[in-house]
Amino acid sequence: MKQKILTLVGNERKNTLNRSAIASRLGVEKSADFIVFDKAMDELEESWQLVRNKKNMYQTRSQAGFIEAVIHISRKGSGYIDLDDGTVLIPAEEQNHAMDRDIVLFKPYDGGTGTVLQVLKHARTHVTGTYVRAGSTLRCIPDDDRIRNGRYLVMNEKSLSPAEGSRVLLRIESYDEPLKLRPERIIGHADDPGMDILSLLLDSGVDPEFSEKAVQEAQQIPQEVLPEELAGRRDLRGILTITMDGAGSKDFDDAVAVSRTDAGWELLVSIADVSHYVTPGSALDREAYERGFSVYVTDRVVPMLPHALSNGICSLNPQVDRLTLTCAMQVSVEGKITSAEIFPSVIHSDERMTYEDVNRIYSGDETMRTKYRHLLVMLDDLRACADAVRADRTMRGAIDFDTEEAEIIVDENGHPTEVRARVRGVAERAIEDCMIAANVSVARFMHANAIPCVYRIHEEPQLRKLRAFEQLSFRLGCRFIRPRGSSVRPKDLQAFLESCREEPQYEVLSRSLLRCMQKARYDSVCAGHFGIAEEEYLHFTSPIRRYPDLIVHRMLRKYAFDENSTGKDRAADEAAVQEIAAQASMRERISADAEWAVTDMKKAEYMADHIGQQYEGIISSVTGFGFYVLLANTVEGLVRVQSLSDDYYRYDEEEGSLVGRSRGNTYRLGQKVRVRVVAADKNTRTIDFELVQSGKKPMYRPSGNQKRRRQTRPGRRERHGRKK
Repeated sequence: MKQKILTLVGNERKNTLNRSAIASRLGVEKSADFIVFDKAMDELEESWQLVRNKKNMYQTRSQAGFIEAVIHISRKGSGYIDLDDGTVLIPAEEQNHAMDRDIVLFKPYDGGTGTVLQVLKHARTHVTGTYVRAGSTLRCIPDDDRIRNGRYLVMNEKSLSPAEGSRVLLRIESYDEPLKLRPERIIGHADDPGMDILSLLLDSGVDPEFSEKAVQEAQQIPQEVLPEELAGRRDLRGILTITMDGAGSKDFDDAVAVSRTDAGWELLVSIADVSHYVTPGSALDREAYERGFSVYVTDRVVPMLPHALSNGICSLNPQVDRLTLTCAMQVSVEGKITSAEIFPSVIHSDERMTYEDVNRIYSGDETMRTKYRHLLVMLDDLRACADAVRADRTMRGAIDFDTEEAEIIVDENGHPTEVRARVRGVAERAIEDCMIAANVSVARFMHANAIPCVYRIHEEPQLRKLRAFEQLSFRLGCRFIRPRGSSVRPKDLQAFLESCREEPQYEVLSRSLLRCMQKARYDSVCAGHFGIAEEEYLHFTSPIRRYPDLIVHRMLRKYAFDENSTGKDRAADEAAVQEIAAQASMRERISADAEWAVTDMKKAEYMADHIGQQYEGIISSVTGFGFYVLLANTVEGLVRVQSLSDDYYRYDEEEGSLVGRSRGNTYRLGQKVRVRVVAADKNTRTIDFELVQSGKKPMYRPSGNQKRRRQTRPGRRERHGRKK
């Protein structure tokens, strides 16, 4: 009934049908039908899928111009929503009790503002708080500024016995004003090592603790492969196979085997068969669905699955049998995947290799080459095969932004001792190429066989953003010329990045172009991946740490391996994968935000130990309140306009620069500068720099009127800096 109503109203001009007209057009005449009809209409109105005006005429949500989106709320309380054609500001009084990262229905207005009509889904169910002394009593204060500065009520929980400094997890019982919070459990003390990261994770909606039922299910799973589990699987235990990950990794969900053929190479990518252990509807499955992803932060991993699975039976540990799904690809010497076969398998990993050791082998380290001499032929074949696959992908236009990621080294107390750019060597790129090849091959198979699936899609950038980048690149001296009369191709962007790769402003250009891209997301519709230049793409290779990969495995098993599905199953699965895709996209944002927040916090903590030190950097963005400077170690800090004391600076929005009004000094994107660290706060995750002027500071040059005033009032000290 709901669908019939929405279809009818949506096909008419808006605000032309009232309730009676809708009932009449649908042929609702019997009393029983009216009961169903009225209930459907009420529920559609309540969920804002139908909108009624003052004359009781109806229109659909889209006809009314209402939009479903994710709202972001800054630490100061201002909200914004990113849309394809711009950003909409949501003032605090128009947020309707929405919290950061909630999915909301909002109405945009002219002028770039809007109002939240309804929160469709809350992103957070818990926040953290700290007990502080308030006179003779203890008071729990939320750690999040956005909550602490608003109206909230922390209810008493007699089962807890907190002390001053106790950190607690608070459950949100009501999102109305005041926000009602109930202490759920004590998570430690504010001064405990690692408590800063734990609190931030919990506050972001990432809980390291699993439900009791999920833990019990995981503990009941045997930690070795049983003989009866090998039925129907191809035995690959005799093939030389390795895993390759970072030195600190403990969950190995992919293994590779490569061998030469007359036409090129045979590449076997074997992935842990998590779907064999995590079955639909189980406590483990529900937990994985809610988490969506494993979260990797500075000194720990919050896994999607309990350690008994993620580090145990599902991990492709060396010298033990493991159940897998394998994608066997024939790769030509030109790097094209000429054929692919996907099947259940069992493997026996021969070695657990690290990127560091393999890179040393590739660089000619004789100690490593002697230690792993039994792998040298395969590692050479792996490198050659991956190079060919990458060359083919590059020829078709895949974009490699190659932006630098941070690697943060901490001591036993979690205090950062070094921040540096993470190095991606030959080994890391080779494994990445193999995984992309497998993802593409499985996506082609799923799409060709119309199997319900969660795809990874990446749509082409919006024209508005590309125009802005075109202007920016011109100002930076490496002009990107957008093809006229047609949409941009990945190959156009790839060629531009390659043309300026050796330029000093490359990092800024690459980051700016990356920000122009639409965010990749999950969807049940195969819409292609712009950045990789593929028409079909999905995530197949990491089911231990990504729920969409697990679903791909599950659908492969159901529709390709077991072939026991019905038409009714297919309809239900098609609806389910769309819901899973939406949930996964939301959880991916939450996980990524948590990872970035921890990284920013540790960078600020690290820079707090380096107050007064000077660094060379490059201006990475310019705003009306100052400009951000990016250092070689990936740390980014703000030079506030108030600290530029040699002139009064105005922001030239068109040029994206700060320009001195009197002396004409200009600070623009991509410019090299030298800065001094003046402040860093791990709690607010902010870093402040000040500009280090080279040589003698130039004198302020007054206007003619100011010269005359100085002559008539001798001895008056000229005020330098920004006007008050």
